[in-house]
Amino acid sequence: MTPPRKPSGLTKADFEQLSDFRHQIRRFERFSENAAKDAGLTPLQYLLLLHIKGYPGREWASVGELAERLQAQHHGVVALVTRCEELGLVARSPSAEDRRVVEVRLTGEGEAMLIKLAAMHRAELRSLQGTFVIPNLPHDDT
Repeated sequence: MTPPRKPSGLTKADFEQLSDFRHQIRRFERFSENAAKDAGLTPLQYLLLLHIKGYPGREWASVGELAERLQAQHHGVVALVTRCEELGLVARSPSAEDRRVVEVRLTGEGEAMLIKLAAMHRAELRSLQGTFVIPNLPHDDT
């Protein structure tokens, strides 16, 4: 039996680095999931609030934009927005410029919840500082 071929240019150290990177990402995700649950939100609800507030250049985002940010289906994001609206975290309104677009904004309660959770996330990221350093990687010539 022939031993498996070694992928071109990848060393044991490369695999260790990729493994460590994925481990650190998962640790951060687990922290985020637990922080959201402890605050009474689902992880997706927290991400929705974050992506609304963090949308570049304005204080709202459309459902389509949120679906892209969440990498989720449009109808699933509509349901998520509805649940957050029922909890008083977000509000929807038709756009003044384009009535086909629904603007999703944080409420005062949603913003307060987000600020609390984002501060915790920033502290956790600071604790991981230096972990996500990506060295210069050679180009794969295959």
